Amino acid sequence: MSLPPEKSTELRKIIHEQLTRMDVHGKIREVLAETLRDEFGDESHHLSEEDLTRALRKRGIVDDVMKELRFLEDGHARELTSTPKPTTPFIDKQPQTPKKTNIDPSRRYLHFQVLGGKAFLEHLQEVEPLPGQVCSTFTLHLHFRNQRFRSKPVPCACEPDFQDGFLLELHKDSFGDGSKMADGTTLLSICDPVQLVLIKADISGDTTLVASHFMEWRSVLGVDGGVTNLAVELHGVGAESKVTVGILNVKMELYPHLQQVLSPEIVSTQLALERQKTAEKERLFLVYAKQWWREYLQIRPSHSSRLVKIFAQDENCVNRPVCCYIRPLRAGRLLDAPRQAARFVNVLGYEKAAVVGGGGKQEQWCTMLAFLSRNKGDCEDHCNLLCSLLLGFGLEAYVCVGTKGKGVAHTWVMTCSTDGAITFWESLTGQRYIHNTINPDDPPLVVQPKPLYPYRTIGCIFNHERFLANCQPSDFVDLCVFDLHDESRWKPMSEEAIKSVCLPGSTTSLPPFPPLCSSLIDAATESNEFELQLRILVSEHRKDLGLTTVWEDQLSYLLSPALAAYEIERSTGISAGNEEFQDAIRRAVPDGHTFKGFPIHFVHRNARRAFATCMRSPFCEEIISCRGDQMRIAVRVRVFTYPESACAVWIMFACKYRSVL
Repeated sequence: MSLPPEKSTELRKIIHEQLTRMDVHGKIREVLAETLRDEFGDESHHLSEEDLTRALRKRGIVDDVMKELRFLEDGHARELTSTPKPTTPFIDKQPQTPKKTNIDPSRRYLHFQVLGGKAFLEHLQEVEPLPGQVCSTFTLHLHFRNQRFRSKPVPCACEPDFQDGFLLELHKDSFGDGSKMADGTTLLSICDPVQLVLIKADISGDTTLVASHFMEWRSVLGVDGGVTNLAVELHGVGAESKVTVGILNVKMELYPHLQQVLSPEIVSTQLALERQKTAEKERLFLVYAKQWWREYLQIRPSHSSRLVKIFAQDENCVNRPVCCYIRPLRAGRLLDAPRQAARFVNVLGYEKAAVVGGGGKQEQWCTMLAFLSRNKGDCEDHCNLLCSLLLGFGLEAYVCVGTKGKGVAHTWVMTCSTDGAITFWESLTGQRYIHNTINPDDPPLVVQPKPLYPYRTIGCIFNHERFLANCQPSDFVDLCVFDLHDESRWKPMSEEAIKSVCLPGSTTSLPPFPPLCSSLIDAATESNEFELQLRILVSEHRKDLGLTTVWEDQLSYLLSPALAAYEIERSTGISAGNEEFQDAIRRAVPDGHTFKGFPIHFVHRNARRAFATCMRSPFCEEIISCRGDQMRIAVRVRVFTYPESACAVWIMFACKYRSVL
């Protein structure tokens, strides 16, 4: 495939500059003179092109030239090619395997290198791990304009040895300029920051969000040579958002370099104007929100006690309109249906934000990259992700803010169908509930529907475009009418006001959501390892009780259909395959024998922790500690993988023995 003339000219110019910088012509003249004198003597007039090439290769000059004509990323060669390839949405860095990635010569890139860290004082006393020793690790996650990267894990230390590079593509989103290389002015207009999220994983695999940082990269546009080194100060999250947790040494380089470097004054002026514009938009929205809230309270004084949440704090304690946390999110081919999306969100871990000391709940609505990188979060994080995925599937979805039993604050997701049917989605369990309104004015003899959902009151609903507060006489969910176009029941905020601060691309909103990444876990391998660990734990437990353990592999295998049926039911709501499982078990258990089984579900892959949980169930403990004639034990583990390496783990313990009167 041939290059266009303008690209060929530019490519020749780049190669010529590299050859000139290396003084290749001078080296060739020296090699030629030396070869003529030392190796060929009087036969120099018979010197051919092959002889000269062989001499150049012998002295390593050809290899040096080829190395210089390659563009480096993460220490691996990137060969220049005329075939453009789209940016990979998620790249898992594996430095042991050199990879060559094609570069489109018509686009500009930002080579973002992390050259180590320092001043992570919390790990000042960490002992350097021995080779092969399991230890806590840091992993750096990065997102920029739909491109997602992850560093290799490094041991936690006061000066963690981050040595990773990421090639970020800088380009315009519009199709008209797709083949045109972005100049300095165009790059200056790209206000998307580079988001850095630092995750710590302990030896048990439990993850902690250490820092989340939005980095302004455009300072490199005003530097001669297009190369700059920075010390990025990372702050903690939540209550520690004002405390520095460490510093990253970062090097940024533009490729190709700008022909006309912008002056630092132009760059700083542009950034100052954007900050000023952002502050003005935020001020105007705050003024509008206060006025809107006053009007809402004038409708009914009791509205002051309703959960109408307009702003929420992110992990850096920055107040943002709640609508900013929602964005239609398409999962590509990783998820096929809304109910599967609900199951995926359900298997992500649930953990409340940590609170230092006593008191109430620490509010922390995580940005999407922080939530996905950590692989767990609070109820609001799950709801924001589920609502975004349902919007991506074309549904009309909202996050609901209210209370559940005993008045505990809670959030869940609601979808409105075209025929007016209302469905509630519980993000923490994946369950769905159909809402049927109870009319309190109906006569006593009229049979009213009995709500199955756990929700008690509802204060407001919102998505990326709309915010509506419940202004009906009662905020009880079962009495609410969800006619969202009736302003006598639902007071809306101005959609224009919401767009001014939450529209994608707005300098006040969060950056576009990162793309979901496929699972890196091999389900079969993980299932086998988990099952083997459980067998060891069961055998040790029975040995402590003075019991022998005889495993029956065939019975273990027969438990697989039941585990698969459980997961299908969780994902689709449809129960299937139970008849075949029961028939197989009846055939496997002889007459006069007793069969017992205990299924359980987890969203983590820690075998010892799972076993301890199972032993707290009297029924499971009875199976594992069972005594009897011709006693046989079985266990089966099935790991079902989802995007972001989230897993649903199903375990079934079983035993069969001959009944004795």
